[in-house]
Amino acid sequence: MPALSPIALKSSFFSSSSDEFDKTVVAWGWPTFRAKQVRQWVYGQLVAVPEAMTNLSRVDRLLLQEHVNFQEGAVLRRQNSTDGTLKLLLGWSDPSGTPATAETVMIPDGSRHTACVSSQVGCPVGCAFCASGLNGVKENLSPGQIVEQIYHLNQLLVPLGQRIGNVVFMGMGEPLANYANVMSAVRILHDPECFNLGARRITISTVGVPSKIRQLASEDLPINLAISLHAPNEPLRKQLIPWARHFTLSEILAAAGEYFERTGREITLEYIMLAGINDRPEHARQLADICGTLRANVNLIHYNEVPGLPFKRPLARDVLLFQESLRSSGVNVHVRKSRGRDIDAACGQLRRREEQPGT
Repeated sequence: MPALSPIALKSSFFSSSSDEFDKTVVAWGWPTFRAKQVRQWVYGQLVAVPEAMTNLSRVDRLLLQEHVNFQEGAVLRRQNSTDGTLKLLLGWSDPSGTPATAETVMIPDGSRHTACVSSQVGCPVGCAFCASGLNGVKENLSPGQIVEQIYHLNQLLVPLGQRIGNVVFMGMGEPLANYANVMSAVRILHDPECFNLGARRITISTVGVPSKIRQLASEDLPINLAISLHAPNEPLRKQLIPWARHFTLSEILAAAGEYFERTGREITLEYIMLAGINDRPEHARQLADICGTLRANVNLIHYNEVPGLPFKRPLARDVLLFQESLRSSGVNVHVRKSRGRDIDAACGQLRRREEQPGT
């Protein structure tokens, strides 16, 4: 495992909005255009080493080096799939000396490159079928730690002349349980002075926190909202998703409906299919009934098996029958293409294997 450098008490560049960084450099006595030059190096040229920022004086570069942390994390492990999917395990040191680790994934689709980012170290939701929450949640990721995931992926895309064009908060963690930091990161990703990603290219996926869904609707950003549903009825949902005991399905769907009314963005219902658990004809009928109450589309996802957990990947024919049943009820439904099957495809699995070899 690569060594992690201790983080000094400096400001974090990737946690700073353009306005915040402008104020920082003005406090040093710099003109504001100097902050723009630094952002152009980091976000434009993907150079986060002050020494290499050659249009700054040597004194200015030393000042940056002394007072600002740029890349605070390290790539602890990298996995490449034959289908082009790339998974990184990133680590950040903390005062205890134990690295906080989180996964990020780049998924290519032609010229489009999507980043699947994590918002927490571990996950508090504890979905019965997921590796992310097997050991609970350790901590929230900072805005900078979230944004840095995109930076690392963009660096790896340099040889292809490509950049991350879409970001989905579907990695480790429940984004709405780390709301303030996630929204700070979203605004940095959206900022024309930073990554300049359109809000409609950003998706937040949640198991459902009604109050936070309503707060998200008031942010005046047309972000895509995805609900990790995974079960079309309350009893089964409570079995699969322990957090379901906090919020009923009807409460979550009501908040999602309000999100659509406020933003005009159709909701996506994410549905991981588990063989013999939630992939039966009656489940398709129940899911169709839910879709009849909400402006939504459905993504059906083949389960990626996790060693040690009893859940199995569904048969292809069962997925197609499920899809056909939904379509016959007028539901806009797609089967998401499986990616990264030859690496640790399941969310949280790479981190778990790094921390617990042999799992």
